[in-house]
Amino acid sequence: MVREARLDPEVEVLWEDFHAEVNVPSEQLRTWLLTRGSGEDSFSPNPNLDLPQPGREILKVLNKRKVDLTPEDIEVMREAVERIRELMEAKPSRGNADDTWRHSLLDLGHDPLVER
Repeated sequence: MVREARLDPEVEVLWEDFHAEVNVPSEQLRTWLLTRGSGEDSFSPNPNLDLPQPGREILKVLNKRKVDLTPEDIEVMREAVERIRELMEAKPSRGNADDTWRHSLLDLGHDPLVER
């Protein structure tokens, strides 16, 4: 029987918050980030480096198990949750029709069109 390593309760809560706020599946986020990173001058020889920040770090965390988190991953999760919540609180008058606002959220792995 495999036992899950005990994590700090604060990290447990952050993990839940992160996965609640980042509501885009990892493959969909990767596709979105590749689309955002595409452009005439955007491609480098290493395709993994073409993903825009901070989405690249968020994508890495989405592909990890909770017990494999590093201190850097925890900071990425904390910043993503804070930024998504800030953007949601500052929803523009045009709401979801405001592409700049919605794209900023999608860059963080949050789609405001997804029902919770």
